[in-house]
Amino acid sequence: MSYLVHNLKTVPSGPRKVLYLNWPLILLVTAAASVGFLMLYSVAGGSFDPWASAQAKRFALGFVMMLLIAMVPIWFWRNMAGLAYVVALILLVAVEFAGDMNMGARRWINLGFMQLQPSELMKITLVLALAAYYDWLDISRTSRPLWVAVPLLITAVPMFLVLRQPDLGTALLLGIGGVLMMFLAGVSWKYFMAAIATAGIAITVVFQSRGTPWQMLKDYQFKRIDTFLDPSTDPLGAGYHITQSKIALGSGGWGGRGFMQGTQSRLDFLPENQTDFIFTSLAEELGFVGGVSLLAIYALIIAFCVTSALTNRDRFGALLTLGVASTFFLYFAVNMSMVMGMAPVVGVPLPLVSYGGTAMLVLMMAFGLVQSAHVHKPR
Repeated sequence: MSYLVHNLKTVPSGPRKVLYLNWPLILLVTAAASVGFLMLYSVAGGSFDPWASAQAKRFALGFVMMLLIAMVPIWFWRNMAGLAYVVALILLVAVEFAGDMNMGARRWINLGFMQLQPSELMKITLVLALAAYYDWLDISRTSRPLWVAVPLLITAVPMFLVLRQPDLGTALLLGIGGVLMMFLAGVSWKYFMAAIATAGIAITVVFQSRGTPWQMLKDYQFKRIDTFLDPSTDPLGAGYHITQSKIALGSGGWGGRGFMQGTQSRLDFLPENQTDFIFTSLAEELGFVGGVSLLAIYALIIAFCVTSALTNRDRFGALLTLGVASTFFLYFAVNMSMVMGMAPVVGVPLPLVSYGGTAMLVLMMAFGLVQSAHVHKPR
């Protein structure tokens, strides 16, 4: 009890909390979002409408939400973790019945003022729920089979619901995010070795199912894999996106063609250049230097999150911060790998840069949780 009282005395209160915010992290997040505003302005032909202005408004709202969340004690978010997970799960179920169909997938709920994508919300609430679970669980039980099964179930249920939309990319990110949280919590390496072996068998079974009555992936998903392995097989069809993306990346060179001078995006050769393929527009206009600069900002965001977690003696706060950092890393690693032809094309946005309401707001809320853990950690 004396230790708890001592810790409570070392946690800042009231207006002083503003001084304890991780300000370098806030500046880096703002810098990454500003890159997004510039690129959205560029791909719209030098106009703030329809993307840059809307994105700036969402960022402003998200920024306020981040600060408000940061001011709330971290124990409150620990107590709300289960409820947040259940709400996100209910929204995923609601997509089945009331979701809007777009481009062959049912992933969004129309709220009138915005299109809500519950799978984006689940990426963060899953991290929140698993951090709370491992904070509650005694460390000695972390690797016992029964207690390993619980987080697997917590992860598998939303994965199944997202796969039904269908959204293979997000489902895989949820699975990888859940596994990373288990690793960070200290689950025995033997489980991960078994998981790798099981994944190898599962991949083999999936490919063997192609063309059979029990085919496990959609035809378009198999087509994406074929295109990833050899885009030239269908350069004007399934391979069009990645082919044009590589042309844009290569034509940027070291210094780029110049801001608003990209031919691939300006002449509409590059589809979805305001969302999934916005990095290729950036690389074409700002070159290798611009791409590496954005990557450096991302790397510094990860570094400040990890540093904050390693100096946090609160298990929940440390796990939550590392989980958010891992999710953020998966966002940009998968997106950049995709546009460079190193991974199949999946619908994963570039964090803080790609146009998108739910992704932006959820990510800012996640950084608000990181700030709350940083502000309220025992000092």
